[in-house]
Amino acid sequence: MAAKFDLNDSSVVVIIGSGAGGGVLANELAHKGIRVVVLEAGKRLQMGDIRNDEVAMFGLFTWMDPRTSSGTWSVAKTSPTLPVWTCKLVGGTTVHWAGVALRFQEHEFKTRTRYGNIGGANLIDWPIDLKELEPYYERAEEKMGVSGTHGWPLLPVSNHGKVLFAGAKRIGYKDFRVPTMAINSVPRDGRASCQQTGFCVQGCTFQAKWSTMYTEIPRAEETGKAEIRAESQALRIEHDALGKVTGVVYADSKGAQHRQKARIVCVAANAIETPRLLLNSESSLFPQGMGNSSGQVGRNYLKHTTGTVFAVFDKPVHMYRGTSQSGIVMDEARLNTSRGFVGGYNMELLPQGLPSFAQNVIPGGWGRERAWVLDRYANVAGLWIIGEDMPRETNRITVHLDKKDQFGMPIPDVHFDDHPNDTAMREHGYKQGAALYDSLGAKKIITVPPYPSTHNMGTARMSERARDGVVNKFGQSHDVKNLFVSDGSQFASSGGENPTLTIVALALRQSEYIEEQMKGGAI
Repeated sequence: MAAKFDLNDSSVVVIIGSGAGGGVLANELAHKGIRVVVLEAGKRLQMGDIRNDEVAMFGLFTWMDPRTSSGTWSVAKTSPTLPVWTCKLVGGTTVHWAGVALRFQEHEFKTRTRYGNIGGANLIDWPIDLKELEPYYERAEEKMGVSGTHGWPLLPVSNHGKVLFAGAKRIGYKDFRVPTMAINSVPRDGRASCQQTGFCVQGCTFQAKWSTMYTEIPRAEETGKAEIRAESQALRIEHDALGKVTGVVYADSKGAQHRQKARIVCVAANAIETPRLLLNSESSLFPQGMGNSSGQVGRNYLKHTTGTVFAVFDKPVHMYRGTSQSGIVMDEARLNTSRGFVGGYNMELLPQGLPSFAQNVIPGGWGRERAWVLDRYANVAGLWIIGEDMPRETNRITVHLDKKDQFGMPIPDVHFDDHPNDTAMREHGYKQGAALYDSLGAKKIITVPPYPSTHNMGTARMSERARDGVVNKFGQSHDVKNLFVSDGSQFASSGGENPTLTIVALALRQSEYIEEQMKGGAI
């Protein structure tokens, strides 16, 4: 039975956000007997609201609050008011993700040591390594039902994936496969197996794909220790005279403001809204924003180096059928500096429905070329480059001095400039992706610049030294002991893998630390 806590109950842990970080943390703490209030800015949808319709779902769950973009990256020109794609609903972006669940590689935790001093990059090593995180990766995979782990079979490859694999083999690649995915390949956990209907990013109508919307959140409520407050947008975090967090001010669906007292506050609002909240929580004690004595809050924004390669063939591919991302090529994910860049990238399938494909395939204007491609939509294959981008202090989230949201709070600006390493990696990916499809006799190959960012990381990163980041190895603020960051903002580097599995692993680990610190009276 869902709990209901008083606004003046200062014993609760307040978690801001209900996605991969916040939703998992809420469930773990609740099962440890710790009382939790989750503040979620978005609505609470029911399963009947989820439809296999990309246009309808985009409008239903996308975070459309005002944001701006700056910098020289292509997204600032193509999508200046929607530079990132995140979700605003209970379950967060776990509703719209495709389900690819990959572990980081060992070297990606130690980029400063392995890559050296890269000019223009602000590299540091994570204060943890792969060995330390491996037990939590195991637990995360089990919790999420990651196919290809724990004895569960991999999902079947789609025809789209077979095209990818055939091209990969022809150009000499050897490490191509169906990726491990947090989508049931067999019925488990009271949820169905994948029904191969496609369009996984729009939300899974069968609940085969793991999402906190229908796993972690309701299970947290069942303990009687967790309350989920939907349409409750956090505005600022408050503290006492000693700098200890005391609660969160939030606005409800009607704009009325409330103050929820707290013993601990955990911010898991995504790598845009988390730094925005910390920066908007400035005070005489924290003039640069809460937890920002290092000046690193909002800095080192990471989004992955991305780009798309589409190919048109003379026979049908039907990229929209089957599990969306049922194919990956991992040969380029290794560390190999002979290619002219550090880090690595994966090539993942990128099926798109006709509405988004029509908009994205040839950026800028309509015309004969676009019409020719759209007429052959059924014959199109596509892959997405996803690689490690370089952290830079100047790539950052800031808050406007004049532009404000519906609650009167300064809105975020997302500033990004590609590092030369990012550009070199993307160009290499374009070349290899084109070669892969060309080897199969593609009639036309099209390269597309990055879309609004979906893998947002790194704006409140963990660090060994307080001056280098925002939180310690457990996501705990260097400045404020009872303040935590619990989402991808913690990442010290982006790696070349989809981030969700790592976010969940870190949340599992953080929950143990919070319980230990509470029991010991440290916080």
